[in-house]
Amino acid sequence: MAQQGLRALVTRPREAAEALAAALAARGIEAVVEPLMQVHYRTPAALDLAGVQAILCTSANGVRALARTSKEREVLLLAVGDATAACARSEGFSAVESAGGGITDLVRLAAARLRPQDGSLLHVAGDVVAGDLVEALGERGFRVEKHVLYEAQPAKALGPATVDALRRGAIDFAFFFSPRTAAIFAQLAVAAGLVRCCAKITAFSISRAADATLADLPWLDRRVAERPNQSALLVALDRVLCERATG
Repeated sequence: MAQQGLRALVTRPREAAEALAAALAARGIEAVVEPLMQVHYRTPAALDLAGVQAILCTSANGVRALARTSKEREVLLLAVGDATAACARSEGFSAVESAGGGITDLVRLAAARLRPQDGSLLHVAGDVVAGDLVEALGERGFRVEKHVLYEAQPAKALGPATVDALRRGAIDFAFFFSPRTAAIFAQLAVAAGLVRCCAKITAFSISRAADATLADLPWLDRRVAERPNQSALLVALDRVLCERATG
């Protein structure tokens, strides 16, 4: 299924983009990494985990921020998806479970796995969070404390190399992992006069919410992952590659 000469815009932070870039390279697609958010970790006082039965992490950035803040590695950590869970294991957390999807899946896992009377939950979060995990679990009787341990600041402009590639029509695909990054791209594309350049690009979004944010741009095509994770995005990509090969 290797496709020579194709390029894909990857809008994740560089550290998070490595696995996707490798998966694209295996398909003969060059990754153009253009982080649309810069992560800045906060340095709060040490977290008090007394009485906490589980930690909830909704991103790999949250896991990294937690690892910087606390040396505790044995408290149960529930991760929103497989990539976040893998990051937690790589940081030394010994009891990790993945919800394998999005916020709704994480709520479902926590409700099935835990009991409100067994202790509080700690939600490690960024300054901007999609979905209200605290409210959703609060409705199920859990006490959830949210700690903001990092900030994700939006890029102010697209990089020169990315702008040049877009103007030359050298980008075939674009990947978006959140409604926020999709919105940032849309804003920066408009500001740089690149709206028409999207007409040659197929956009892949991790969720319908992210896809909806891209709706005002004239994409060649838009696809949404069947599950909110990178593996499902790659399945969507493979489907498009097969369609091109047989079309």
